[in-house]
Amino acid sequence: MSADVVIHFQQLSRFANRLPARSTMIRWMREASERGAEITVRFVDEEEGRMLNSTYRHRDYATNVLTFDYAREPVVMADIALCIPVLEREAREQNKTLREHLAHLLIHGVLHAHGYDHLNEEEAEVMEARETEIMQKLGFPNPYSDRIGMVHD
Repeated sequence: MSADVVIHFQQLSRFANRLPARSTMIRWMREASERGAEITVRFVDEEEGRMLNSTYRHRDYATNVLTFDYAREPVVMADIALCIPVLEREAREQNKTLREHLAHLLIHGVLHAHGYDHLNEEEAEVMEARETEIMQKLGFPNPYSDRIGMVHD
């Protein structure tokens, strides 16, 4: 964990009644940061989530998380978009709390910003092991224990 991690939130107030405290989310993200970082998290609805995924990934649906990484050295600079309605639906489908699923996807996004990926089986194993380690350190279960509803960013 790096102490010089700056995290900004956009549209937090729009979903505040459904999300944990800002300080809690910052703690989760800092735990996943391996070096200095400046990350902006934008909470979006399905319409904006679909537009972002369509524009940048050419996929016509709202996905759970999108990470836009701009720099990894000397500090990580990235934007993370989280689609709250998709997270809520996935959490229900996976029999998880929104808090647990949100923690996982914030960590997932931070790791992407640090250069982790899951484009092939070897990369996926490394990234998933790191996610699981961080989640368990924070007191959450292994997010991949059921393998249902995988992160599909």
